[in-house]
Parts: sequence; structure tokens; C-alpha cells
Amino acid sequence: MKLSPVLSLLALGAGSLARSPAHVRKDLPQRSSQISEHEIRQLIARQASAAPSDGPTIIPQTSETAKFAINSTAIPDVPFDIGEAYGGLLPISDAANSSEFYFFFQPSANPNATDEILIWLNGGPGCSSLEGLLQENGPFLWQYGTFAPVENQYKWTNLTNVVWVEQPAGTGFSSSDGHNVTSETEVAADFLGFWKNFVDTFGLHERKVFIAGESYAGYFVPYIADAMLNENDTCYYNLDSIMIYDPSLTYGVLQEDLVAAAFVTENFNAFNLNDTFMTSILNRSANCGYDDFANTYLDDSAFPPNGTLPTPPNFDNSDPECNIWNDIFNAVSLINPAFDIYQIFTTPPNLWDVLGFPGSFNYLPAGADIYFNRTDVQQAINAPIQEWEECANGVLTTDSSPPSALSVLPSVIERAQRTVIGHGLLDFILIANGTLLAIQNMTWNGAQGFSQPPSQFEDFYVPYHSELSLSNTAGAGVFGNYWTERGLTFVTVDLSGHMVPQYAPSASYRHLEFLLGRIESLGEVSDFTTQQGDFGNVAN
Repeated sequence: MKLSPVLSLLALGAGSLARSPAHVRKDLPQRSSQISEHEIRQLIARQASAAPSDGPTIIPQTSETAKFAINSTAIPDVPFDIGEAYGGLLPISDAANSSEFYFFFQPSANPNATDEILIWLNGGPGCSSLEGLLQENGPFLWQYGTFAPVENQYKWTNLTNVVWVEQPAGTGFSSSDGHNVTSETEVAADFLGFWKNFVDTFGLHERKVFIAGESYAGYFVPYIADAMLNENDTCYYNLDSIMIYDPSLTYGVLQEDLVAAAFVTENFNAFNLNDTFMTSILNRSANCGYDDFANTYLDDSAFPPNGTLPTPPNFDNSDPECNIWNDIFNAVSLINPAFDIYQIFTTPPNLWDVLGFPGSFNYLPAGADIYFNRTDVQQAINAPIQEWEECANGVLTTDSSPPSALSVLPSVIERAQRTVIGHGLLDFILIANGTLLAIQNMTWNGAQGFSQPPSQFEDFYVPYHSELSLSNTAGAGVFGNYWTERGLTFVTVDLSGHMVPQYAPSASYRHLEFLLGRIESLGEVSDFTTQQGDFGNVAN
């Protein structure tokens, strides 16, 4: 049975108000951000009297846009109006039988967003950006282990226009037709071809373009941004700023093996490895030269760096004895079978995920369906009727391009308005200190790396705020540390794993406000720009 938004909220309100911790003989204090019974009833009354909007659209309607319009009240299992949205396939060129990219586009009613648009890309390579749509920053969320889709109060379209694009060719619903790219230069060229068609279709010429993504998008985003900037064409490719979360930036060993032993030591309770194994791992890390490298170049005295960092030990993975990340993962998986490389404090049971990938491995309970594999869902979002998987095989299996931190990223930082690199501190697949080492080896805007060490980084502040639903809550206060220097901001995110918009939605919302230029810094103590009130966000 599907519940209406009003009934769902009423059930939530009654449950949250009636729940008692009496089974442990304890009374809990009222949550400061919990919505009151009076506020719940007011919200129910407002929703009950509000009909779906039939007013003018944000995007001017043409015969071209009409082909991609999505019925915003008919998304399967979503019991509310998601708002104006468009989806479908567009070709990457004007050539006959060209590959096509699938996109989901939602315009924003925010008055500050009329001259801008943001592109969201997931990684892989071959992982669908519909993961970001459904479980991170889209208008509706269906996250691991949850009963049904809920409205996302931290949806990025509260702030700006967003398009989620499945790319490279062969990812998700995007077709390849034998078109297999082998470099980031080809990836970027395909994307620019798609983007020109997208801009023409929706009349988005001259808009400022922001690009954000995560994981392997640490390659995609900088290379696409570089290609846009090189076009020198503000009609289609008016690149403003970029943001990448937990990104692949450099040698794999630098973001994994080299910093793995220290990471396990710092987060020992999440791994719970025995003394014998820990002694072995620590000895191997030292013998491989990992500890000397990290201790030398992460020491306070190494900020700013005194010259280019040397090539990290075992950069080519030639010494199996030094591949300690894999051994740690195998060992911790015996202790904690649900261990999640993307969020290290995950424990059993394995949660149901409507995308079939709730952690370190695929898992779908018997009788469950992959959401985007359902014909009714594919029809509703104007997708082709075909098999869909969250991460497809055979996409960019060979990438001849160097990592972005060793190639195009410094130049992009110099030419963009802002570049933000965010990193969840509970991520094991790519570790924050490895990302910082990659930054310290880059030279941009006349200097190498940051001049100040992490001990001098400033507090990253997430505003206190009101939660409209217990189904979509997020934290506030000091939520990590950040440093901004010469156009680059690096920010760590407490309590977050690999997918920052999923694990720390209020933090990523604040990052986006900064990326768009709506706030001056990530240390600013002020309300969210979309929610003002007496929440205590007053600078001392």
C-alpha cells in the first residue's frame, strides 16, 4: 500500500512523539532539532491544502523540451510531486548512429540560479550518476535499508539547476554502439558533444557551468573542465567552478596502501584486527617505505613543500609484500562480514539496497528488484527499456590518461573561480591523507601545495537548522576542517564515508553554497541561504 505524503508524515509524527526509551529505564532529552507536534500538524495542514503545481514551468516549453518532460507525480513508489523534471537520451555528436548519454535534469526555482547549471557525475568508471540522483543529492531519496522513497530536504536543486549524466558511453542507460573510449581526452570530447546538444535543447546558453562528482570523477571532472576551458566558448562551455569528493587523483598506492596502516591505527575500533596481524601490517608499512614517506611529507615542517615530492614507493604495485590495503580488507572482512570500504563503521546485517550495492559487494534479497531495472521506472523517466546496473563492466577498461593531479587539475584550479576537494574521513577505499599528499605535490598559481599544515586548518561549520522530517536528518556544528589557498579549498568531513552527499547531506549542501559563491567561506557561521531562522548560527 502506498501512503500519501500527508499520511506518511502523520505516521512519522505520531511514531516519533510516542516512542519511549523505557525499555532501558531512561528518559531521553528532547532532540533540539526535532520537529514539534504543533509544527507537524501545521505542516500536515499545509500539505493537505496544497495541490500539485500546474503553474508556469521554469524551463520554457518547446517541441524539443516536451519530448523529455517527466510526469513529476508518476515516479513509481514516490508518493509526492518531485517537481519539474526532464530525462532521456541525447547524442554525443551529430554523426549518424552516435552514442547517446542518458540524463536526468531538474531545474531550480531558486532566484539566484537563473544564470547557472551544475553537472553531477559519479565515478567507476562505469558507475551511474543515477546513484547520485537516488541516494545522494537528488529530489527524492531511496537509501540503503529504508522503507520507501522520501523527499530530500537537502536536494541540490534547492540551490541550483542540476543535471545527472550517465557517462562515459556504456554507463547505465547510455549507449555505446561499439564506441569504447580509452582516454580522458576522449571522455571529455564525448561529453562536450553531448553538452552542446543538451544546452541547445533546453536553451541554456551562456550559463555558468559548475561540475561536481565523486570517486573516479576525480579524473572525469578535471578533464571535462579542462576541455571546456580550452574551448574558450562561453555560449556552451562557460566553466565557473568544480568540486570533487573523495577523488581518484594520483597514484593508487598514495591514496591506499601508503596511508592504510596509519588509517587503521587511527580507527582501530572500526577494524578490530588482532595484535599479530597489526604488528605484521605495521612492520610491512615501515619496511616498504610508506611510513617514512607519509611522516616526511605530512609533517608540519613540510608545509609548504620544499620541492616536488618523490615518486611514492611501490607506485607500480610491483612488490606484493607492499600491497597491504588488500590484506587489511580481507582480514577485516573475516571479523566483520559487512565491512564497508566506503564507510568503515558499517556492521551486519547487510541492508537491502534498491540499487543492489549496499557496501563493499553486490547484494539483493530474494524477491527484490533493482529500481532502475523496472520497466515502469524506465518508462516514467524516459529511459530505454533495457537492463541497467549501477556499475557497468567494460567501460573505460583502459585509461591511458595520467591522473588529474599529475596533469590537468593544477591548470583547471588556475582558470576556475573555485575548486573544492572534499573528503569523508570514514572512507577506506580512498584515504584523506593520500589526497592531501596529492595536493602537496601539485603546483598551481605560482606555488606548490598548501603553505599551512592540517594543524592550522580552520573549522568547517555546518549551520544548525530545523529538520522537516526524521526520514532525512543531517548534522550541524563543526563538521571537519578546511583550508583555502590560491583558489583551491580542501575540506575534510567528519562522520562521512566515500559518498559525502549521502552520508553528510547538510555538509555537502554547505559545500555547494560555497561552490556557487553564496557564502564567503566554509568557516562562515550563518544560516543556510535557503533556511533562515533563530537556530543559533551566530558568530562569537
